[in-house]
Amino acid sequence: MSILKDLEDLVKANVITEDIANNIRSYYQTKSESPSSNRLFVVFGILGAILVGLGIILIIAHNWDELSRFTKTCFAFLPLVLGQLLCCYSLLKKSGSTAWKESTTAFLFFAIGASIALVSQIYHIPGDLSSFLLTWMLISLPLVYVMGSSVTSLFVLIGITYYACEVSYWSYPYSDSYMYWLMLLSILPYYYLLYKKSPNSNFMVLHNWAIPLSLTITLGTLADKTEELMFVSYFSLFGVFYLVGELNFFSQQKTRNSGYRTIGSLGTIVLLMILSFDWFWEDLRRSDFLNQKILISQEFLVALLLSTLAGVLLYTHLKNKRLTNIKPLAPIFFFFILAFVLGLFSPIAPILINLYVFGLGLLTIRQGVRENHLGILNFGLIIITVLIACRFFDTDLSFVARGILFVSVGAGFFITNYWMLKKRKNHDT
Repeated sequence: MSILKDLEDLVKANVITEDIANNIRSYYQTKSESPSSNRLFVVFGILGAILVGLGIILIIAHNWDELSRFTKTCFAFLPLVLGQLLCCYSLLKKSGSTAWKESTTAFLFFAIGASIALVSQIYHIPGDLSSFLLTWMLISLPLVYVMGSSVTSLFVLIGITYYACEVSYWSYPYSDSYMYWLMLLSILPYYYLLYKKSPNSNFMVLHNWAIPLSLTITLGTLADKTEELMFVSYFSLFGVFYLVGELNFFSQQKTRNSGYRTIGSLGTIVLLMILSFDWFWEDLRRSDFLNQKILISQEFLVALLLSTLAGVLLYTHLKNKRLTNIKPLAPIFFFFILAFVLGLFSPIAPILINLYVFGLGLLTIRQGVRENHLGILNFGLIIITVLIACRFFDTDLSFVARGILFVSVGAGFFITNYWMLKKRKNHDT
């Protein structure tokens, strides 16, 4: 850095004293080196703890069949005891070290799972994968708060998500995954504490991705007899994600750090593309959907709750904003609800969905032009391109007409990007 190179000249010219020069060197050294090295220490500490734990399990497993039951039991509890001792040492002697805290807690987390599995195998305790995962996550949950461990919080989120999938997606007969929702609620206070304590940390960014991904995967576990309503629930859920991503704290972050906004926007676009085809709406009108007890169904209550939450966030987003400043994706969940109701009685719904997608693409292009943002502009062009590609498969247009459409879109990509770059160049000069 040039200022550090000039310090000696400034001291010789009596502009600053030697003490001030040393303070400047210390400041820039701390600023440039400490956070990076500390992050690497945390990452390698966690990886080291995981590898040590797995290595111990493999070493024991090599001679497992030759050991007595008592010896097996001792080995089963050895990682658990060792992990607790390391966590106690971390709390008492290394309380200020994130690397020690996260790595020892990660080791103990996997030690708990290994001990449960080994004891079950030694004493032939019956059970299945879902009960094992639930027991493991319940025992590990207090570590999140006792140790203040963000990596364990992420592991628990992954574990309960897998548990919900195992119970409601992959097992037969299916059962409800209500424990997932209780466990998720128990993680949210730590998420809030992390937001208050370290809002810009890497662990906060990982939570911003893990929570919406987990909810996206597991929302479908609530489907029962009126599963058509889950489309409304998913649109409202993605609307909630997008609008949360537009709140002051999240909107100031980079796209790669904003899991809510990214998952909300991509999820909405994907659902719109899927429902731009006729098959869903034809099945909806042919089914006995209206004859079912919709208002007391589980899916209706979920859709109502998520739509209400999305509506409150939308009102917050629209408040004190001009109509031209509203983000195009923000009200899409509301428009879909209108299309869904119309789709119960009329074949106009897929036409509305296609109009939504086309209008969304145009408005996104307009937003990119106004903000001078090539990424947003190209995102809008991609939306229109994918819509045209979808219509390629279910329309009777000739190959010439389809070719002209794709050429037109390709030319649009080139012209708009060229115009934007030229506009930037003229502005800079």
